[in-house]
Amino acid sequence: MSPRVIPLVDPESGPSSRRLVWLAQDGDGVPVGSASLRLFLKEGQAHLGELELSVHAAERRQGIGTRLLEAATAAARAEGRRSIVTQAQQGSPADEFLPARGFRPVLTLTYARLSLADADLTAIGVHAQRPHPGYELTEWHGTVPAELASSYAESRSAMEDMPMQDTDYGTVTWDVERLVAAAEAVARRGELLHTVAAVDTADGRVVGFSELVVPGDGRGDAQHYGTAVLPAHRGRGLAHWMKAASIQRARQLHPLLAGLLTDTADGNAPMRAVNDALGYVPTHRAVEYQLDL
Repeated sequence: MSPRVIPLVDPESGPSSRRLVWLAQDGDGVPVGSASLRLFLKEGQAHLGELELSVHAAERRQGIGTRLLEAATAAARAEGRRSIVTQAQQGSPADEFLPARGFRPVLTLTYARLSLADADLTAIGVHAQRPHPGYELTEWHGTVPAELASSYAESRSAMEDMPMQDTDYGTVTWDVERLVAAAEAVARRGELLHTVAAVDTADGRVVGFSELVVPGDGRGDAQHYGTAVLPAHRGRGLAHWMKAASIQRARQLHPLLAGLLTDTADGNAPMRAVNDALGYVPTHRAVEYQLDL
């Protein structure tokens, strides 16, 4: 019997996106695969859907992934989307599945990990404490303080010129509402959001940031969500400074933390150099795929 693909309802709609979900079941009603399509709602990304698709290893090559993909693609077209993006680890089954169904590779990412047991924490501490005339570091947990919220939202535009090669990812517009919603989403998952920011001492405005999300129990690996500096303030070592400070604080606040994870577009040479200098070791590569509808 061919698998049944059942549409589900995801209640976790937010101010910037909503999600459609499908579950594939075999003839006995046992789940064998799933797909979700995140539909962005904000202007600048309302043309886009982001796909996650998974099929149980023992059930692959039976058309289940194709059925799920067809459901997601039909929904994306019905919603007026022009592109679907998704990601596959290089060399994985998905890395073969996606090109065979019309997806094209548009971006390559390198994933890396810093083992805190092996890191040169003394050298990292030196970088974190090194003065940068005209700037100072500040930090917060969870939602950004009200007095920094406006300039922090503006500083998020530093991510807009991150090398994305041919990806039709549109533009992400950050405002205070979106910052608050993102921090609240992390908190609802039971995780901890820690942000280090560089502030221009001339006007007190945030000009760069480095975000780290830590598991709620302070164990395992934390995930860097982004590090960026506004164009007018680049070339002064601020990204290295902020990321080093983020590592140092993570170690101080969460002594049982095992490591820090990061991912960087292969075309982003400056951030790759920062990661290398701080001791991050590449673990694998992934490819961002895009389907033009």
